[in-house]
Amino acid sequence: MKNLILVMITGFLLVACSSSDMKSEENVKLVTNYVKAVENLDYNAMDDILDENYIGIGPSKSDSINKENAIKNWKQNVENLYEKITYSKNRNIAVSTPEGEWVSNWADLTITYKGSGKQVSILSNTIYQIENGKIVKSITFYNEADALEQLGYVFINPDDL
Repeated sequence: MKNLILVMITGFLLVACSSSDMKSEENVKLVTNYVKAVENLDYNAMDDILDENYIGIGPSKSDSINKENAIKNWKQNVENLYEKITYSKNRNIAVSTPEGEWVSNWADLTITYKGSGKQVSILSNTIYQIENGKIVKSITFYNEADALEQLGYVFINPDDL
């Protein structure tokens, strides 16, 4: 009887772990597909992957955007600003928390701009919350000032004026 109970508990744990691993793999695949959509400048694919109630936050704490405006911004950037976006040293990890399922993406991004051909290289971390096979939230961190400096912007302390 004890052996039967141990076998049942072991089987239950294996199924639970396997199910969790499958969910993590699916979530990582979803984020991988989103990253590919960004690299391909494919805002239609982005639209398919983002949930209708999507909210994007960052890089500044006060920055936030809903799905409609996120797709609108990507479309404008693809048509007028970005020639190419390349993710290198790109890594994903899935995490399950009491608040939900998340995938964190770390990358070294190179963005090439239309017209000038100027490039910026930034280190970026985006954390995606996944629900029902869609991205419902993203929180992005990168040094925006570094990107602007690479484009030639100069920052002046107002006290020095």
